[in-house]
Amino acid sequence: MNPLSQLPAVDRLLAEPAVASLVDIHGRSIVTRLVRNALAEAREAIRAGAPLPDSASLIAKIDKNAKAQAMPRLRPVYNLTGTVLHTNLGRAPLPEEAIQALVTAARSPCALEYDIESGGRGDRDDIVNELLCELTGAEAATVVNNNAAAVFLLLNTLAQKKEVIVSRGELIEIGGAFRVPDIMKRAGARLVEVGTTNRTHLKDFAEAISPRSAMLMKVHASNYAIQGFTHAVPESELATLAHENGLPFVVDLGSGTLADLDAYGLPHEPTPRENIAAGADLVTFSGDKLLGGPQAGLLVGRKDLVARIKKNPLKRALRVGKITLAALEAVLRLYRDPDRLHERLTALVQLTRPQTEIHAAADRLLPALQAALASRPVTVEIVPLKSQIGSGSLPVDRLPSAGFAVRPQGKKGGVLNRIEAALRGLDRPVIGRIEDGALLLDLRCLAPAEETAFAANLAGLSCS
Repeated sequence: MNPLSQLPAVDRLLAEPAVASLVDIHGRSIVTRLVRNALAEAREAIRAGAPLPDSASLIAKIDKNAKAQAMPRLRPVYNLTGTVLHTNLGRAPLPEEAIQALVTAARSPCALEYDIESGGRGDRDDIVNELLCELTGAEAATVVNNNAAAVFLLLNTLAQKKEVIVSRGELIEIGGAFRVPDIMKRAGARLVEVGTTNRTHLKDFAEAISPRSAMLMKVHASNYAIQGFTHAVPESELATLAHENGLPFVVDLGSGTLADLDAYGLPHEPTPRENIAAGADLVTFSGDKLLGGPQAGLLVGRKDLVARIKKNPLKRALRVGKITLAALEAVLRLYRDPDRLHERLTALVQLTRPQTEIHAAADRLLPALQAALASRPVTVEIVPLKSQIGSGSLPVDRLPSAGFAVRPQGKKGGVLNRIEAALRGLDRPVIGRIEDGALLLDLRCLAPAEETAFAANLAGLSCS
């Protein structure tokens, strides 16, 4: 008998109790398609010489594929890379206050562009304008979907078909080959480079000013550092020169923070308030990096310049919605209480976590990892590590941390790649890094409240 004719019909498989239960969970349309796909694959395999599959194996494949399709693509992971603000893993984790705020905003109609007092139309920027001005010393503020958008909108509004003067040493590239000169070109501005890669002086800017100049601009090198024989013009001097020539002085901070990081034992990072106090007319920075909030581009500064930017038609294309604004407002409110900020802002909690506390977590979790890897030819030990802040923030600074080093026994180096892949294949993927012949798992970003679930999750390694 032809084995192809012995394959069950679609309706017969759909009538199987195990498949019927999948229909209840996923819907008839999806499961029917998966049944047909499984039968089509079986026909191709039989034609290639494979034996006739039984119903159990077909159902198992359908079940597996149904679960795979139902799995969200945006999945939570354990970030054990040692990079706190990891761009590929979503950058800053939100504090609970922000999570509750965005859930509330998602569930209900909100006064997004509605003035409750007057009953008329409102401005969505008003939700955070007062807070941003309070925290930065600026006259006005506006919000777009990321810092690159803020810089683009600023340039397109104030410098289209004009010249923007920038130090050659500040023409940065961020992730994905995204370059400041390219943004300027797309915004319609003409870049004028002054100085050299390592040294730029005030006279370099002064000599470049012409009737075609739109602004002087400083770009904070947040994702690299030039050391040695260097010189950069202080912000206050650039502001004075710009104002003497009737030009605005603009600062792109890139990452940006509203806190004095020195107070928390972290390396100093310039703040919008410092730049506004130094004479900057506009400052742009990110919401989802050191600030610890949702993805957003924040632009603060002179009221008249912000008003011009908000009238640009592109502002509507780049604006943020109620979910972002709800989370951002909640995060900004935490900055009003700097004494407790390091206890409440999740990103800052992770950045300031003591090495001793992280090492103690490693002590508690070591037995679970050793048990999960007991069948593998590896050794597991607790080691001191160096975390990095990430997302282009303070690139040369490292934070003392601790975690696990998984090393192969003998010369079986390929085992690390297999374990690393197995960790990524767990119900909640675990993301580490392979470095210097070891798989390193930095525990800085694993909260104490997650340890029990993390240990249970590791048990899945014994089945992989």
